[in-house]
Amino acid sequence: MNKAALQEFLDYKVTLYNNASFIPDDPISIPHQYQRLQDIEISGFFTALLSWGRRSMIIKSCNNLMQMMDHAPYDFMLHHTEQDLKPLLSFTYRTFNSTDLLYFISFFKEYYSTFVSLEPAFSNYLTPEDPDIKKALIGFRQIVFAGEHPERTRKHLSSPAKNSACKRLNMFLRWMVRTDHQGVDFGLWKTIAPSQLIIPMDVHVSRVARRLELIENDKVTWKNASALTDELRAFDPVDPVKYDFALFGLGIMEKFV
Repeated sequence: MNKAALQEFLDYKVTLYNNASFIPDDPISIPHQYQRLQDIEISGFFTALLSWGRRSMIIKSCNNLMQMMDHAPYDFMLHHTEQDLKPLLSFTYRTFNSTDLLYFISFFKEYYSTFVSLEPAFSNYLTPEDPDIKKALIGFRQIVFAGEHPERTRKHLSSPAKNSACKRLNMFLRWMVRTDHQGVDFGLWKTIAPSQLIIPMDVHVSRVARRLELIENDKVTWKNASALTDELRAFDPVDPVKYDFALFGLGIMEKFV
């Protein structure tokens, strides 16, 4: 398939999946339950953090978590008591458990006591001269784990410094940054441009990309996620990550691989 035909094919798949009908069966349905910026950020962060495995199980687990926070995650972060935390001691999803959850809650309580939004925790590491989103992901991880923390919890926030594809953080950024008129991504953050984002790469996306000859191998690494994004920028330099809808849809919905 030549480049023009491939772009036409992928553009069609973006249109097919990037619309409101995509939301109910996808984890992004969790932050779509909220209107307040901070509720969207917090519910979106936890949802992205837990987004591995079957989508139905992710949604079920995240809905359960939000219910434990009385469906008011921002208020819960700022005003919870020790008694409020007790029900969360039973929370677990795959390798993520209450130790990890309680640490992130303590981080958010401290963070939101000072800052209005999570946006600067990423964007403060970027400059017009050096807009590489890699630095934002590394910097955010440093902020989260700056204080005393459980060593086991670090594994739940990947780092591009270790060549991780950082699928979940890149997906969270896509949700917060991308803006269009389709109603799926939120486009709430304005100091990071969609052009700076990196494709959220998992095994499904990498295999589809390899089959389409957009990357040389299907390894799920930061190097490959960056290389794939560079290829997609040739199709749309302003919003390359919109093609996440196409690659994800082809891999998960259509079993294209």
